[in-house]
Amino acid sequence: MPDQDREPSNGPAGPTPPEGQAAPRRERPFWLSFALNLIVALVVISLVQAFVVKVFNVPSGSMEQTLNVGDRILVNRLAYTGSAPQTGDVVVFSAQGDWEPSREPSGGLRQAAEWFGDLTGIGPSSTHYLVKRVIGTPGDTVECCTAEGAVTVNGAPLDEPYVYNDYPFSPGVQDCTTPARSARCFGPVRVGEGQYVVLGDHRANSADSVISCRGRTKAETCARTVEEEAVVGRVVLTMWPLGREGLDENPAEGSG
Repeated sequence: MPDQDREPSNGPAGPTPPEGQAAPRRERPFWLSFALNLIVALVVISLVQAFVVKVFNVPSGSMEQTLNVGDRILVNRLAYTGSAPQTGDVVVFSAQGDWEPSREPSGGLRQAAEWFGDLTGIGPSSTHYLVKRVIGTPGDTVECCTAEGAVTVNGAPLDEPYVYNDYPFSPGVQDCTTPARSARCFGPVRVGEGQYVVLGDHRANSADSVISCRGRTKAETCARTVEEEAVVGRVVLTMWPLGREGLDENPAEGSG
């Protein structure tokens, strides 16, 4: 071909791929690949935590020694799909109504940290959550105490080996019949539909369903129950610290 008919060139031509083979793709910059992978990971984590399981931080000592302050726990959001919480289940629920504490408005940095915490389970949350043990379910009557100081559900005493540091109770000296009434005593509390009575395992250090009922001589409307829709799910294991034993659940009935 004559020189005057050739296409102009700005330099030496690169290697031409063999016929039928696509040209090699340019690699993404490292920062772009990292950003895309991070976004995908955050989306997956948020979906898992929103619909399957969620990680929570134990906020107080009300569940000692079963759960301690700062423990990282895994909550199964699907535990009550087609079922309902049972006596003995350790559950996480959102603090609504009488349970909701007063909170200062969040600033910019705090809001960002709460957004990240809601997304990943690491850091603070925009919602206040509590963890307690279910004792009374819809239709139950919960009361304390028997002559030996046990909680009863529908008249049957519960065997609760997980209880730590309960209120003082001494038959004939400080019980539910003596002038110096034990703070362990409460009820009877009748649980309504869609409601749950929850107690802390560290009984003497738990602002739970019956905190305002303890020691009262009359069955007043003093209990605060947990709404069914406020229950996030059931605690299935302690992720941190490692090596913790499983949760004690389903207290046995019929013992003193």
